[in-house]
Amino acid sequence: MTNLVLLNNIDHQDLKVITDRSAEFGDEVMHVLTFPFEFRTIQAYYPILFQQHGDDGMQAVALLGFEEGENLFLGEDGWSVSYIPAMIAREPFVIGFKDATDGSGEKTRMLSLDLDHPRVSRYVGEALFETLGGYTPYLERQANLLETIYQGAQHGQAFIKALQDANLFESVSFEITLKDGSRNQLLGFSAINEEKFQQLPAETLDDWRNKGFLMPAFMVLASMANIQKLIDLKNANRPVPDDRAG
Repeated sequence: MTNLVLLNNIDHQDLKVITDRSAEFGDEVMHVLTFPFEFRTIQAYYPILFQQHGDDGMQAVALLGFEEGENLFLGEDGWSVSYIPAMIAREPFVIGFKDATDGSGEKTRMLSLDLDHPRVSRYVGEALFETLGGYTPYLERQANLLETIYQGAQHGQAFIKALQDANLFESVSFEITLKDGSRNQLLGFSAINEEKFQQLPAETLDDWRNKGFLMPAFMVLASMANIQKLIDLKNANRPVPDDRAG
């Protein structure tokens, strides 16, 4: 459950946010939404796949593990790589909306906070407001990140629609055998069909370049090499069977 409130410097003057990375703060997730604005950095560490999301169509996700509740990049010392996906880094903040005061019926974007999120504290963490009520540098960064996500989500939807219109999605499954002999199967995801992508006509590629879709598509394809990195991380925590046993 969440307890979202519009953030203000009167009711929330003394609140802080814990920025440590651990399972107790909600970081132990198998995958997380991602957007084209961060694909260049995401692809350096995480596979980028696509997943059906209810009736809303496809969404891009960064894969962090092979099982629900598994984040192979999270250890006792925190996050093991330098880039944390934006949708995790922005927690516990979200964009809220407030009716405009001019009676136009428009909605104004506002910074909101989930008061029930485990990162929210009154005792430890990053302060949200300065003594005189202004945003702290930390809160400014979070507000800017949320605005980037908001704009990036719209671009991401257009990017995914372009992939769908070009019929580039293909369902993928991964059969993974670990060094201890156990087998894992990853289902329910889609990827870009590289062969079809290479056959796109020049006019489509030019259109995608102008709309900012071409580079994200290349980044998605490049990210698939990280599947093996995930397998290596999974194996790192598995004992090798002793053939002498028995």
